[in-house]
Amino acid sequence: MTQTHTEHYQREDGRAIELTYAEPDNVVRGGLVVLHEADRVTDGVRLLIASLAAEGWLAAAPRIDGEAAREQVLAATDITLAWLVDRGVPVDLLGVVGFDLGGTAALMVAADRMLGAAVSVGGQGGKELAALTEIASRLSSPWLGIFGDAGDEPAAAEVELLREAAAKSGAVTNVVRYPGANHRFDADPKAAVEAWQRTLSWFDAHLR
Repeated sequence: MTQTHTEHYQREDGRAIELTYAEPDNVVRGGLVVLHEADRVTDGVRLLIASLAAEGWLAAAPRIDGEAAREQVLAATDITLAWLVDRGVPVDLLGVVGFDLGGTAALMVAADRMLGAAVSVGGQGGKELAALTEIASRLSSPWLGIFGDAGDEPAAAEVELLREAAAKSGAVTNVVRYPGANHRFDADPKAAVEAWQRTLSWFDAHLR
């Protein structure tokens, strides 16, 4: 398994953040910012980072404490993007991916920043984040949204509203629903495998 590392990264302008990252063994295909759920950088997030690196992506997760507000998420993402560029990743090969609350954060980044690709797996509104449909209506980056219909996920009708809003943004978008899957996709292993492949395919298609 690809190893993950953690470092304190500071810019010349004083901005700093703690990053957990993993590097591909061979050629770097691009760089991905990984936005985690509210429980900080867990073992599950480290596994995700390592798995993305194994597929050729330089993947890094900024530490964002608690249920972060929009400004915190964007600031952390901007510093992480700068770190990826410092590592030699071209700006047109940068993307973002998030799971659970990080899925909402990834959607928000895809609306407020122009990136090569973005993927949200699950997503919840949260107290500090705007309504998902409002965010989706102003997407500026190619965005894939993957949702399960079970548990605390947005209801099927809400996901369809999200699909409609994203389509009106003018960006390339796709929204996929998995009935019976929860936000972690651990209730349906088949759906989890397919969602992972969809994620990789989205980045393959848009970051090249």
